[in-house]
Amino acid sequence: MDEISVKNLEVFCHHGVYKEENVLGQKFLVDIISKVDTREAGKTDELALSVSYGDICRCVKKEMTKQNDKLLERVAERLAECILLQFPQINEVEIEVKKPWAPVLMHMDYASVKIKRSWHKVYIGVGSNLGEREEYMKLAKERVSGLPKTRNFKSAAIIETEPYGYTEQGKFLNTVYYIETLYTPEEFLDKLHQIENEANRKREIHWGPRTLDLDILLYDNLITEDEELTLPHPEMTKRLFVLEPLCMLYPRGIHPLERRRYADILEDLKGKEQ
Repeated sequence: MDEISVKNLEVFCHHGVYKEENVLGQKFLVDIISKVDTREAGKTDELALSVSYGDICRCVKKEMTKQNDKLLERVAERLAECILLQFPQINEVEIEVKKPWAPVLMHMDYASVKIKRSWHKVYIGVGSNLGEREEYMKLAKERVSGLPKTRNFKSAAIIETEPYGYTEQGKFLNTVYYIETLYTPEEFLDKLHQIENEANRKREIHWGPRTLDLDILLYDNLITEDEELTLPHPEMTKRLFVLEPLCMLYPRGIHPLERRRYADILEDLKGKEQ
């Protein structure tokens, strides 16, 4: 991915722990590295096909001066989020906020905080088989697509499926969502749990009936294993009701662990269940 860089942008503002810093203010220096595909802009010389570094600078200045923060970490986080939300062509940004006059009573060039933030691609399994199934699926779509710090929501078609695991229950409605987010996996999972709670989700029987079930299937190609969240979802390649709608959105995608396309995994699973 190409880069558009701004180095040592000077902004006078009032961030710091001490009262004097908040009252008197001081100069901060900011480095911004934005990951952007510049090929079409380079071929056509059209600004609309790239991102104006002048607009990035104005965005940074406005964000840095609109409020006072104690920590450089907070300043950098706000800047990264502001840039990614304001400039859709930017998929990743690296921010370094430098404080040349940090009050440490020793000589140094500056203190700084550097962070890197980006958009993440997430696939979510969705299911309901209890109560007003259609209404719960509608609620899920409205709430997930309306989450802040997200973009480019897509939904596969809804399918009706037989229960999996615990079979003494009604049929499910299932689908898969795609969305891009700035949330970490843990933050995004918490948002999904809040939506499930709004639908009065109860976790009483493993694989049992539920008003609404929202599972993170994939988060980029991240591979994790802990008690709260395992990625990719460990059961996804065994479930037709996940693979069928997933392949509507992402048929040529490759499973991070199995290194096989989802369309091929789906065909193999169909063959086994015939």
